[in-house]
Amino acid sequence: MQAPIDSLTFLFMSAYLLQNIATGRIFTDEGWTLSDPEYSQSTLIRTIYQKKQLTLKEERYGFYRFADWLPVKRFLAHSTPPVTFRSQELAKRLGLENLYITFNGWWPERGALMETCSFKETEAYSACGRLDGNVGKTLVVASAGNTARAFARICSDNHIPLLLCVPQSNIDTLWFGRPIHKCVRLVCTPPGSDYFDAIRLSNTICSLEGFLEEGGAKNIARRDGMGTTVLSAATHIGVIPDYYVQAVGSGTGAIAAWEANLRLLEDGRFGKSVMKLITVQNHPFVPMYEAWNRGSRSLFPTDSNTACRQLLEIEAKVLSNRQPPYAISGGLFDALTATKGGMCSVTNQEIAQASALFEETEGIDIHPAAAAALAGLRKEMATGKIDKKKIIMLNITGGGEKLYKKGRKLYHLQPELILDADTPLEALPL
Repeated sequence: MQAPIDSLTFLFMSAYLLQNIATGRIFTDEGWTLSDPEYSQSTLIRTIYQKKQLTLKEERYGFYRFADWLPVKRFLAHSTPPVTFRSQELAKRLGLENLYITFNGWWPERGALMETCSFKETEAYSACGRLDGNVGKTLVVASAGNTARAFARICSDNHIPLLLCVPQSNIDTLWFGRPIHKCVRLVCTPPGSDYFDAIRLSNTICSLEGFLEEGGAKNIARRDGMGTTVLSAATHIGVIPDYYVQAVGSGTGAIAAWEANLRLLEDGRFGKSVMKLITVQNHPFVPMYEAWNRGSRSLFPTDSNTACRQLLEIEAKVLSNRQPPYAISGGLFDALTATKGGMCSVTNQEIAQASALFEETEGIDIHPAAAAALAGLRKEMATGKIDKKKIIMLNITGGGEKLYKKGRKLYHLQPELILDADTPLEALPL
């Protein structure tokens, strides 16, 4: 096997245009376009790649072996892709004939080498690969934890200026197996705040000169990066799966899965399946679950105190977005509708049971959000909503953390400042 790509100057340019999902208008990416400049209403934009058939690059390209369908300008150092395999023991325990696991995390035995143990690396390698190396601005990312860890690791390794906004109660997630370069900075919102507050703070910071909004779900690179989980599964299995199962906080990963499915249909070599998206939330914080199951495109209003209380109760803390891209054109509501998918909720106890089951049968620990996905799969099977003979893709969005940390010295990122989300622009000491 050839050595992995380790140069941050390896230049590349995928050929693509952008499309306004609401209107269908096709236009050119100006480099970091996050929306259609000629459309003022709420919609996502989507990449339309010139190459309609995916050609995988050699394994040494890591994550960038999917570069034909990534809007990147360069390949960054130390990337690694999701790994898909056919489950044996877990499938047997569940009574499934065709269960495929796409694993994102640290599991060298399976070839999974994501040091941050999370599929958020797929977002970071894609978004940072889209970034012009000469942009001269600091990228700003808001996160509940895993996304911040992934962006910090990738930006540190590739010397990309980054400012993270994370709730102070979540900074225990900012652990690393190697020191973080000084190009990465951290500011926190105060104790008792949540992801929504971190987003508000990041939006204020992006109003300052010298800072660049990463964009979240609006960023085509973030979504197309996450879509590589489906590309991993389809290229391994040989066909598009019938079901896609994932826990969701924002729903961006499920939107990305739908978009990857559309590209694979256009490719023509992976069958004609439209994956049913099975999405899962952690009870009691289930705003999208409640809206979807009442047939509503809009989320129901929830007062801040109730939302914060619910967020404190959930085990899967990363599933905590109070303003997810659910109703927006091209968002999760549209993705679930188009794929005839569904949404369920699971309790902390069900998550704990699923976590133990996965580790017992597959031999590796998984994150609570990944365990929520497995718990959701079990619940949907019990209600007869999943055909046990069909091909099921279970997206394990994070795992192997206990294995990675075992016997390893860890480094923690500490905040430079604690800033309230309502801090006025002129008072920001940045």
